[in-house]
Amino acid sequence: LFLLVSAAAVAAQPPRPAETAVFEEVYLAKDDGAGSPGEPGIVFAPTDIPIHCVVILGGSSPVTVRMDLIAASVPGVRAESKAISTSYTTKDQQDRVHFNGRPHKLWIAGAYRADIYIDGNLVGKFPFTIKPAAAPKPAMQFQPKQPLKPRSTTAKRVQ
Repeated sequence: LFLLVSAAAVAAQPPRPAETAVFEEVYLAKDDGAGSPGEPGIVFAPTDIPIHCVVILGGSSPVTVRMDLIAASVPGVRAESKAISTSYTTKDQQDRVHFNGRPHKLWIAGAYRADIYIDGNLVGKFPFTIKPAAAPKPAMQFQPKQPLKPRSTTAKRVQ
């Protein structure tokens, strides 16, 4: 009876979608200075070029992974515009795909996201932000002090 109840509980659970079975993790990262992904992050500066996107797959069977970099809310850019789209088909025993995105000049501050597809199925939307460049600190305004009046060099003797 216990086995029958357990089997019924397992059968009642929805099946796991196939596309999530091949997908383990996606992360965005700044460049490490040598052309590889550094520490994962979701906030970048306009000068963080390129921004890396790493997709770690759950299996080693060949799949096609696509990354669409979307300008979700960027001033001067139509909302939900596709900025970059690239794909790669893995070979046997590959479990990692590494994309990177770079603008023509600098990133424009705003909200972006990386949409990841595996074999044509959207598996996740990964938002990130480009923060505006820090405003330069205003230059210190030094003004010369009024010239000091010359002091008398003779001391008066107090009695």
